Amino acid sequence: MRVGLAPRARLAVWPPLSTDIDAVLRALPVDGLVEGVWQHNDGLIRSAIADEEDFPELTARISSARAAALLSVYAGERVPLCTAVMPDNDGIIRARWRTEPTPDDRDWALRQPKG
Repeated sequence: MRVGLAPRARLAVWPPLSTDIDAVLRALPVDGLVEGVWQHNDGLIRSAIADEEDFPELTARISSARAAALLSVYAGERVPLCTAVMPDNDGIIRARWRTEPTPDDRDWALRQPKG
């Protein structure tokens, strides 16, 4: 996977996709926006942002998937496990943006000794 990432790429790590497709589909909200992420049997991972009008199409896509997940698109609810920026080839990070800290990032920072 690392080979396909360009230097300065912004990364977010999410929990693994669930193979319990029925449970994923049961978690689909009645209304609002969600991002559906699913893996086809050929291994390719796809995603789509959908609202309640698009839920039938999203359900059809996820129903035939090997694994899937639903992610919130709302800022306060969209929390990855961790975030990072890919360093340049010389190992130095020169990205012009910051990653959004996750709760685990904040906990880690609080546990660090003060210098």
